[in-house]
Amino acid sequence: MIARLFWVVLMLSATMVGAVSFRYLSPVVPFPARLANVLTHRDALTIHACAASVALIIGPWQFLPGLRRRRLNLHRVLGRCYAASVLVGWLASIIVALHAQTGACAAAGFLALGLCWITATFMAVWKITHGEIAAHRRWMIRSYALTAAGITLRIYLGTALGLQLPFVVAYPIIAWLCWVPNAVGAEIVLRVRQGRKQEVLF
Repeated sequence: MIARLFWVVLMLSATMVGAVSFRYLSPVVPFPARLANVLTHRDALTIHACAASVALIIGPWQFLPGLRRRRLNLHRVLGRCYAASVLVGWLASIIVALHAQTGACAAAGFLALGLCWITATFMAVWKITHGEIAAHRRWMIRSYALTAAGITLRIYLGTALGLQLPFVVAYPIIAWLCWVPNAVGAEIVLRVRQGRKQEVLF
């Protein structure tokens, strides 16, 4: 019951954040306009935001056992779309991360996130192409936990704004905080489920 509720919350959050992120396709400068990349690297930011949003929206559906069993071909098509979106989103993120607002600490955080993101996704693809289904599922959990940094990033940014924390102080911390706990949480979930030998379902 708790796992299903968590999945619903995750799916709704991913859909909402993903849909809102498509605002970068608008011809007008979207909020937050104060981020340097919105003005100086708009194309890279738009490609990253839209590709990552596709992965964010697709991800939760890939963890439904029923979809895998009854619609295996759809699961495979969505999986390919997810992996392609991560690849495109990661390539564009390199430019965005290198010019992250507030400097080197934030840039390093986002670059590290990108490296872990593409590595986990590559491993997921590699494992399924070699028929290692269980390992594929484990790497997909890791991959999506990092994709979900798009959700946690906005939660922390909103919290920092609400607490009126200085942006130059909060942003470098959030660049790491938005994904490191996600990655740790994924490992905890994997260890718990391995002990219980449960099928993957958020």
